[in-house]
Amino acid sequence: MFNSDICKLLNIKYPIMQGGMAWIGTSELAAAVSNAGGLGIIGAGHMPPDALRNEIRKAKSFTNKPFGVNIMLMSPFVKEVMAVVIDEKVPVVTTGAGNPGEYIPALKEIGSKVIPVVASVALAKRLARTGVDAVIAEGMESGGHIGEITTMALVPQIVDAVDIPVIAAGGIADSRGMVAAFALGAQGVQIGSRFVASEECIAHENYKKAVLKAKDRSTVITGVSTGHPVRVIANKLTREYLELEKNGASVEELEKIGAGKLHLATHKGDVDNGSVMIGQISGMLAELKSVDAIVQDLVNGIPNVMNDIKNICK
Repeated sequence: MFNSDICKLLNIKYPIMQGGMAWIGTSELAAAVSNAGGLGIIGAGHMPPDALRNEIRKAKSFTNKPFGVNIMLMSPFVKEVMAVVIDEKVPVVTTGAGNPGEYIPALKEIGSKVIPVVASVALAKRLARTGVDAVIAEGMESGGHIGEITTMALVPQIVDAVDIPVIAAGGIADSRGMVAAFALGAQGVQIGSRFVASEECIAHENYKKAVLKAKDRSTVITGVSTGHPVRVIANKLTREYLELEKNGASVEELEKIGAGKLHLATHKGDVDNGSVMIGQISGMLAELKSVDAIVQDLVNGIPNVMNDIKNICK
C-alpha cells in the first residue's frame, strides 16, 4: 500500500514512527509499535547507559522487527549511551537537542540509520550535510520540548530545502493528519501523543486520564525564557512555573522547580504537581486503544480521507 522512501529506508510496513518520549517510550511501547508495522522508539532521555541497555535487550526479546532509540544530545550520559547503542547495533537512532555529527561515522559503520529531529530549515540543511539518512520536521504542536514553527509551515519548507526524506511530526493523530503530512511532501509521520493513550504505554493511569480529558486549549508552553520551551498540560505546576517566569526568575530557579517533575507525573501519577507533557492534538483523543488498533485506524482511514479530497476537488 505504501511506496514510501521511509518504509524502504527503515524496512517497515507503514511509514509511522513513534515519538521517542522520555520515561514512557519504553521497550514495551516501542516493540508494540514495531510489531504493528511501524517503527517503535525507546526514549533514552537522561537514562543511564545500563538502564538503556536493559531496555534495548527487552525490546529485542519482544520483537524481531526494526526499532530505534531516541537520544537527547544534551544528556549527561550521551557518550556512554551512544556507546551502548553502537554495541547493541540498534537499527535506527533518532536524536534531539543538538548535532549528532561526531557520532555518525560509528553509527553508519554498524549500519544504523541516523534521523535527527529538527525545528528549522537552517538546522535541517546543516544536518543533511553531515550525512544523516532523513530528518524529522517537528512542529510546535508537539508535546514536550518544542520549536517555534508550526508543522503546517515547517514541513514543506524543509521538504523543499533538503534532498533526504522528511518525516512530519507534531499535531498528527489520525488518518487526516497523515494524509496532510504526505500532501506537504513528507515521506512518513512521527506520532507521540496518540501512542501515550495506548494500552501498552506504561504511563500512570492518572497521566493517561489527564491526556484523555484534555481539550484543544488545555496545554501551555513553559520555559520560553530558558531557551528550552516545553508544551505540557496546564496544572498547579505550570501556574507556579509561569508566575516565576513572569517575575524574571533565573534559569537555575526554573530548572530547580522543573527537576524530576516528568517522572512524578508519568510514574507517580501526580498530574497536579508533575509535568504532563503532551501535544495539542490531545484534545482529539477520547479513548485508550491497543497500539495495533491505533496503527490500523491510521492506515485504514486513509482511503476515506482520499475519497473526501477527491469529492472536494471534482
